[in-house]
Order: sequence, then structure tokens, then C-alpha cells
Amino acid sequence: MGVLSGKEIVLGVTGGIAAYKACEIVRELRTEGANVHVILTASGAQFITPLTLQTLSKNPVVMDLWNLISESEIGHISLAQRAHLLLIAPATGNIIGKIRSGIADDMLSTVVMATTAPVVIAPSMNTQMYESAAVRENIDVLRSRGFRFVEPDEGELACGTVGPGRLAPVGKIVEMARIVLAEKILQGKKVVVSAGPTVESIDPVRFLSNRASGKMGFSLARVALRFGADVTLVTGPTALENPHFMKTVRVRTAEEMHKAVERESPDADAVVMCAAVADFRAAKVAPAKIKKNEGGWKLDLSPTVDILEELGRNKGRRVLVGFAAETGDIAQNAVAKMRKKNLDAIVANDVSRTDIGFESDDNEVRIFFSDGEVRELPLATKEGIAVGVWLALHGKLFAR
Repeated sequence: MGVLSGKEIVLGVTGGIAAYKACEIVRELRTEGANVHVILTASGAQFITPLTLQTLSKNPVVMDLWNLISESEIGHISLAQRAHLLLIAPATGNIIGKIRSGIADDMLSTVVMATTAPVVIAPSMNTQMYESAAVRENIDVLRSRGFRFVEPDEGELACGTVGPGRLAPVGKIVEMARIVLAEKILQGKKVVVSAGPTVESIDPVRFLSNRASGKMGFSLARVALRFGADVTLVTGPTALENPHFMKTVRVRTAEEMHKAVERESPDADAVVMCAAVADFRAAKVAPAKIKKNEGGWKLDLSPTVDILEELGRNKGRRVLVGFAAETGDIAQNAVAKMRKKNLDAIVANDVSRTDIGFESDDNEVRIFFSDGEVRELPLATKEGIAVGVWLALHGKLFAR
């Protein structure tokens, strides 16, 4: 089950052109198992109908401050008490100002005042409004009170202005909900995760690499962030977008990854090397494209730096975890790699299987610990596997 499964989420929708995106937010939250209650302001109802949001949420849409819920419960108190999270998206400058000032004159502002649940606000407004001194001050004050904000994107707005103010992507807003509601088992920990392949040039148009997609490493980074860690992701070339709310360092070669990991990890509590680093590079990179000829082509290779082994030599108090993508003798090869490189644990999977191999969205792994314990994580999405890996590492290594 995901972080949002079974959670009661109150979604406040205020008056702005981005109100239509509330439909996507409701759908995403419900897809992950959340029970969504929508509060629609009078201004919000100018842009989207209560019927639309009620159809998507499967719950009555609340607008009137004076309505009772279930014929006996006072509406704003009931919603405030049942909420695990209050999310306002889109949030206008008006609602932000009212919340900062303690004004409670409609259903949404009253629920905000009455709830003890965390509140996430996703602003959306004209650029000049968003950058005004009043709005900036209101946001700063609310942040100091513990409110979370998902900053808007920059781009062309409905009013024709180009700049910040466009509602953040739905995926980013939902990710903040996951972060807020996840258990914080890694709170206070600094984690560095590597992901993806590396690329070693042969000439200006050819290179050596592998089939790693980066999906497993990205999932590990996202889940660590949700669990409360300060996460840096170091990734080789992938087709994946940078995860939200974390530092992402993009590299290309094994040497670049080595330098980046060394730079980011001196004070890390854990380094998880999930990247499939190329083992070899061209001994000499041709300055121009090598032309095809019928006599064949001999390519001289040199070994790349072994990042994991280098980290193992200077491990200190860090928890060091490797990954082993194997096609046979998985246990034997993984344990040998763990011992050679002085790892605390290694996560191994069989990439010869088409259902969990490269580019797959799913995985199935075994975690081998340096004390001989083995834990098996059955077939699941890579995000589900990432949850299992961090739970295992937390229970086994971070509690020591």
C-alpha cells in the first residue's frame, strides 16, 4: 500500500483559472487510496462546478459554512478533525492573506483555523500578485508557522503574463502530500543515492554504456526523501525527470560520477550506489567520427574507476550499500562483491528476467547483509521495493 492509502485528505479549491486542475489532483489522490473531501469556495465555483468534484471524489462537495455533515456533525469541525492533511490547490492570494491574518469567514478558512493536521498550500495567481510584498510576506509568515508551500511554476499565465504564478504540476503537489504523510524513519539522516548508467565516449557519436534506466535509483531517492532524509541524487543520463524537492546532480561518465559522489558524501549517513557504472572506457577517445571499414575495428579498453570500492576503502561511519545486477549465481556473486568492497549490505536482482530486468517498472530483490542475514523482497513496483529496502536498512543498520 502507498503512503496515501486510507488517508483522509481535505482539498480546498479557491477561485482561479487553475481550479480545473483540482480534478486531476482528486483523481491522483483517489488512485492512491486516499479518501478526498473537497471544500469549494464561492469564487472557486465560478471556475468549476461542485458536481464535477463530487463525481470525482465520491464525496459531497462542501461550500456552505452552516451545513451540517451527517445531519449532526458541525461541518468545519468534522472536516478539521478527520483530516490527515489539508491541501489547498489552487490557493489564491486572498486565501493566503486570510489564513495569515486569522480570518475565518467561510468554510475553507474556518477549517484551516480549526484543524491540527498539516496544511499544504499550492499558490496560483498573476505574477505581479505573487511577487507583491504582501503575498511574499504572508507566505513567509505562514512558513514560519509550519505551513508547507509548493511553489508555482514559471511560464505563460492565462492573463498573458510570463513569469512565476502558474500552479505547480499535479505530480509535484501530490508528491508533497506523500512527503508530509510518510513516516519519518530517516529524519535527520543525510543520504546520497546514485542512479542510472554512465556513458563513456568512443568518438563524438559513439559511446559505451548499458541498459540501466535509473528507475530503481530514482525510486530509492524519492522514498528516502518521504521518510525524512536529506537526499542528494547523483544520476547518469536517463530519460527520467529530476525528482521533486531534492538536489539532483547530473553526470555522464564514471569519473564524473565518482567526483560527484565523493563531493556529496563526506558527511552522509548513508551512500546507496544503485548506478550501473560502466566497467570500461575507451583507452583513447577519437577526436572525429571513426569511419566504417571492411577490415573490422579493434577497440582498446581501460577500466573505469571502481567508485564503490573507493568508497569502501574510506567508509568511516557511513552506511555503504551496493547493488548487484546479476544474470546467474546471484547469491555467490553478490556476497563476493559485498565482501570485496567492504559494504554493509548489497541488493541483488536477476536482470535476465524480463519481468524485473532493465527498463521494467517492477523488481524482486534479495538483500545480503555483511553479518550473513538475507532478506527477500518479493515482486513489487520499484517504488514498493524501495520502501522495503529502506525499511530493512533502517531496522538493521541505522539503529546500530
